[in-house]
Amino acid sequence: MSKAATSLFVFGIYLTFVGLGFLLIPNTILGILGVAPTTEPWIHIVGMLLLFLAYYDIQSARVEQKVFFKLSVYARASVILFFIAFVILGMAPPILLLFGVVDLLAAIWTALALRAE
Repeated sequence: MSKAATSLFVFGIYLTFVGLGFLLIPNTILGILGVAPTTEPWIHIVGMLLLFLAYYDIQSARVEQKVFFKLSVYARASVILFFIAFVILGMAPPILLLFGVVDLLAAIWTALALRAE
């Protein structure tokens, strides 16, 4: 497995854990983020979507889909911009930025690995 593939594989594992958290124990995760608990289905849908993204990342890493790696760098690097906007607009607590930083760092890892290859 290439270094770029490894970076995406690891990010997929991270997304798996976060997705399972939102799917199975959403109010625990929301509590950590300082967000009020919910009984609405949207949080479970977020968990499901994260699991789908994790699947794409892990499977593309397994088959060395370099085009996907490159495209994912831009998408993952942009997450922090949206999260900053959400915090500035008062739509989300500042702790959300930690998730954005993880996405940004993972995107940088993939970009550097692609450049080295």
